[in-house]
Amino acid sequence: MVVYAAVIFIGSSISQPPSLPEIVTDKSLHGSLYAGFALVLLRALARRWNRVTLFTMAAAVVLAALYGASDEYHQSFVPGRTPDVADLRADAIGATLAVSVAWLVARFRRRRSDVRL
Repeated sequence: MVVYAAVIFIGSSISQPPSLPEIVTDKSLHGSLYAGFALVLLRALARRWNRVTLFTMAAAVVLAALYGASDEYHQSFVPGRTPDVADLRADAIGATLAVSVAWLVARFRRRRSDVRL
C-alpha cells in the first residue's frame, strides 16, 4: 500500500511526464492507477477477500479519493503541473469501479462455496 502510494507520488512529482500512447488518455490512466490503489486498500482493510464488506469498500474508495485529492494538491507545487478536478473525479470513479467489481467477485465466490457445501 505504501509502495503503491509512493509510486503515485513520485509519478506526480515529474515536471514533464512522458507523453502517453494515443490509446491511453490522462483520465483513463488516473482511473486505472486509482482502481489498483483502491484494490490494495480494500485488501488491506478487509485482510481477506472473503471479508469485504460495505464498510471496507466505502473506506477504500474514500481513502483512495482523499489520496487523489492530496496528490492533486501536491501537483500544485510541481513546476509545469497543475491540479485538476477532472483528474480527481477519474481517480474516484476508477476506485469505485474496482471496489465494486471486487465485491461482486467476492460475493460470487461466496455463493459458489455455499453451493458446494
